[in-house]
Amino acid sequence: MIDENNISNIIIGCAIEVHKTLGPGLLESAYQECLHYELLKSGLKVEKELPCPVNYKKIKLEYGYRINLLVEKKVIIELKAVEKLTPSHKAQLLTYLKLGNYKLGLLINFNESLLKSGIKRLVNNL
Repeated sequence: MIDENNISNIIIGCAIEVHKTLGPGLLESAYQECLHYELLKSGLKVEKELPCPVNYKKIKLEYGYRINLLVEKKVIIELKAVEKLTPSHKAQLLTYLKLGNYKLGLLINFNESLLKSGIKRLVNNL
């Protein structure tokens, strides 16, 4: 069984491949489709735009949020194509991790000249 750290290494390699091929400047949706393709090609199980419910007191919001990509039911990928990642982007991913009880998430901003500068690894009780 593959663990979160090995999954994240594969994800980062696939993201770098997408960025090398396309470069910065496209919409987030284009990067999402291409990264989804690369991850599937690598043999990982990937779900995209996965609706996840939010439980609040006595109500359940069926579509409280959508995960851009969920890999092997373990690692959330939140994609951005923005000038600069902000604390609110990190807070968004941390909230997704907590609500879904996931341990690891990657925040990837494809709008960087060097993709490595746009990758943030966030953990929830790992």
